[in-house]
Amino acid sequence: MATSANQQQFAHLFAHVLARVHAAADALIADKVLPAGIDLSRIVVEPPRDATHGDMATNAAMVLAKEAGLKPRDLAEAFAGKLRAEPLVEKVDVAGPGFLNLTLKPAVWADVLRSVLDQGAGYGRSGIGRNAAVNVEYVSANPTGPMHVGHCRGAVFGDALATLLAFAGFAVTREYYINDAGAQVDVLARSAYLRYREALGENIGEIPEGLYPGDYLKPVGEALAAEYGDRFKGRPEIEWLAPVRAKAIAMMMDQIRGDLAALNVRHDVFFSERSLVSGADDAVGRTIDALRADGLVYQGRLPPPKGAPVEDWEDREQTLFRSTQFGDDVDRPLMKSDGGYTYFASDIAYHKSKFDRGFTDMIDVWGADHGGYIKRMQAAVSAVSGGKAALDVKIVQLVKLSRGGVPVKMSKRAGEFVTLREVVDEVGRDAVRFMMLYRKNDATLDFDLAKVIEQSRDNAVFYVQYAHARGVSVFRNAAEQMPDLAIPAAGAGRAAWLAGTPLARLSDEGELAILRRLALYPRLVESAALAHEPHRVAFYLYDLASEFHAQWTRGKDLPHLRFIIQNDPELTKARLAMVEGIVTVLASGLGLLGVGAPDEMR
Repeated sequence: MATSANQQQFAHLFAHVLARVHAAADALIADKVLPAGIDLSRIVVEPPRDATHGDMATNAAMVLAKEAGLKPRDLAEAFAGKLRAEPLVEKVDVAGPGFLNLTLKPAVWADVLRSVLDQGAGYGRSGIGRNAAVNVEYVSANPTGPMHVGHCRGAVFGDALATLLAFAGFAVTREYYINDAGAQVDVLARSAYLRYREALGENIGEIPEGLYPGDYLKPVGEALAAEYGDRFKGRPEIEWLAPVRAKAIAMMMDQIRGDLAALNVRHDVFFSERSLVSGADDAVGRTIDALRADGLVYQGRLPPPKGAPVEDWEDREQTLFRSTQFGDDVDRPLMKSDGGYTYFASDIAYHKSKFDRGFTDMIDVWGADHGGYIKRMQAAVSAVSGGKAALDVKIVQLVKLSRGGVPVKMSKRAGEFVTLREVVDEVGRDAVRFMMLYRKNDATLDFDLAKVIEQSRDNAVFYVQYAHARGVSVFRNAAEQMPDLAIPAAGAGRAAWLAGTPLARLSDEGELAILRRLALYPRLVESAALAHEPHRVAFYLYDLASEFHAQWTRGKDLPHLRFIIQNDPELTKARLAMVEGIVTVLASGLGLLGVGAPDEMR
């Protein structure tokens, strides 16, 4: 077995090879081939686009040649001379104008598998985040009704991204911004008041246009009737608006929390918008005053919009934020004509509160209809933080819901929408979560309620979960067919049992392809976390599952490739070690997505 020092380098093979490329660069600096102080940060080591070109490729010569005053290919030859001396390297080829393709020694892949077995569920975990604080705000649906399937994608995306960032070493806070101030919650209160009157026995007829018509507000009306009796019946709005609004918001948020729990989505912080303007402390006003003191707020007029109307344009002198100073298209209003704050003003104060709480790295997950809001919000974050904080906005595109190819219509305002809970109850949490992540967040998602429960390769979540279950079944079958192996149950005992396995017996090209895929996992985790793209994990899992299923199928056609060879316990144990590596990484990746890794498929 490799020593613990050597074992660590195989835990993240790509990072180790990158370190060796940097070491080669340092040697070339010492040889006066490269100038001292040359920037090595642009060097990457990645899988080659064509697997026949080797195991890894680096752009070192391409990105350093200009600064070094050399031809890229000449510098590549110099790098190749250094890298060929590395113990892990079998071959180095210089390709094209100066790319370097590296082929590693076969023993490397066995050592990678040993790292997977040694680290278990910790394999792929990274410290790249350096415990930096990150605030991930997601869902933040208006508390005006139950969550619908459109909210679902943002909820799953934000939750998976937060988990991925934590696995990569960031200190993550998951936050929900409760939009409990403004006109929409007053409409909610008026809608709930109608249901209150209904609960008292009044025939309210059809719900008037502009109010929320859904039956989901009937329990709110009943709760109000139980608490207040007929105290508010027939009374002016000023007497009942505040208590009815508070009750409705509280009950809607309880329902939203329940809907999120059905998806296993959780938040650490629920931040109330109303808290920014309620009580003696007017956080929005303070934020505007601070920006004004910095010369970033002024009284002026906005020019009329070109082309399509701009929602917040008014032809009057008003209080404006200099968002153009930070890259926005126009300056933005902070006060409405009635003297109240704009939504944007409240959002500035809210993000200022994030900065004040220690977050310089903020991620907001928004719906598709908020794309035009990004520039102004990023401008605001830069302004309130003095350029110290950054905001990354991830837009989650629409979900097109269908059943067997037939569109399922949704209309929240008409009270006929499909709720998140209904979707989870119909197809299961795992199917919902995986398929919501099996597309890049900014691509429209077609979600067919019938297809996501099919047991076929075309159903990605089934295909990946089946790979995990199949891997577990290999151990059950091996224990039945070869009892003398005395295979321990999964866990530390099995890892110890596999520790001395002769992994050099894994020499088939299909087996080596699987080991190469396992070696990619730590790099995949880091790149997905830094790019804020959890869908990369879902894609990786599908590829790993595909290679595992393919090797299984090859074993059916070619008996010598089966995982269990009864007359060769040594080879069987080596292949069991490979299967253990597969199920370990599948379980880890599924865990990052918040999806179960079943031992059996039913």
